[in-house]
This record gives sequence, C-alpha cells and structure tokens, in this order.
Amino acid sequence: MRLALRVLPTADLGPSGLRGLRGLLEAAFTDGYDDGSWDHALGGLHVLAGPPEAPVGHAAVVLRRVLHGGVALRTGYVESVAVHPDRQRHGLGAALMAEVERLIRGGYQIGALGAADRAAALYRRRGWQVWTGPLGGLTPDGVVPTPDERGAVHVLPVGIDLDPSTPLVCDWRDGELW
Repeated sequence: MRLALRVLPTADLGPSGLRGLRGLLEAAFTDGYDDGSWDHALGGLHVLAGPPEAPVGHAAVVLRRVLHGGVALRTGYVESVAVHPDRQRHGLGAALMAEVERLIRGGYQIGALGAADRAAALYRRRGWQVWTGPLGGLTPDGVVPTPDERGAVHVLPVGIDLDPSTPLVCDWRDGELW
C-alpha cells in the first residue's frame, strides 16, 4: 500500500502532530533521539507519510546558510529522516527523499545533510554527493574545522557548481553542527 505524502510547516503540526512525530523519531532512531536533534528538525517543512498524529515516515527541510567560496548559500538542510521500523525496506525512505529533493530544487541553492552510516547508501543512490573537501562550522569563536564529519556530509547541488577542494562551512547552532 502506497501512502500519500503531505508537506506541512512545523506551525501546522499542532500539539498532537508534534507528539506523534516525536514518537516516530524515537521509535526509528533506536540508538537514541535527543532534544538537540528534535530542535534541529523544527521550524521548516515536514514531509510526512501517514497522519501527523501517527506518522510512519518523516523528513524535514530547514533553511540554513552554508559558506562555500566566500558565498553564503541558501541551503535546504535535511533533518530527521525516519521510517517506522515496521515500514522500513519498502521504498518509503526513497519516496520521502523524492519529495524533499523537489522542495530543495524549488527553493534552495543546494541541499545538504549529515548522514548516519546506515542511511548513506540511500542518499548516494539518489545522487547526493559526499563532500570530500574540508568541513567547518561557523561558531561564536570563528570558523572551527569539523574533520570528524568527513564522509558523512552529503550535498545536492541545485544549478550551481561546487568546488570540493574549497571548504564547506555550516552556520552555527547548538548541538551537532552538521
């Protein structure tokens, strides 16, 4: 059975939708889903499979600025891609990402995400590119290298050329930068 996907801003989820979404994310991320990750997923657009109060799939696109070659790029940053454990391996993750990619191509200069090892193959199959150049984060103390993220950060160029020998620097946020 193919579930219809819907796109909602965080403001339209309502209290029951937020509870349902948090429940899905906690069920899907068996190694733990913390408040920092939750905060990163809010404030943008949510692609949902199933009703907001009981979703079985989710991906968020939030606006971030990523510096590349001295330019602050409008970036659709992908957060909290999750499929309920009972629904995994049936194409729902790919369907969620197809809608995420449509949103990114329609409103951003690039897409970016930090991928866990278990999900990286999905993104690469869909054309996301592993960033091979230097990575950093713009912190209150200036630009700080983030070498531990090497191999995890993926980008989806949208009508611009990216030079992977040039550093890619994400904007500041609490918790994990990428």
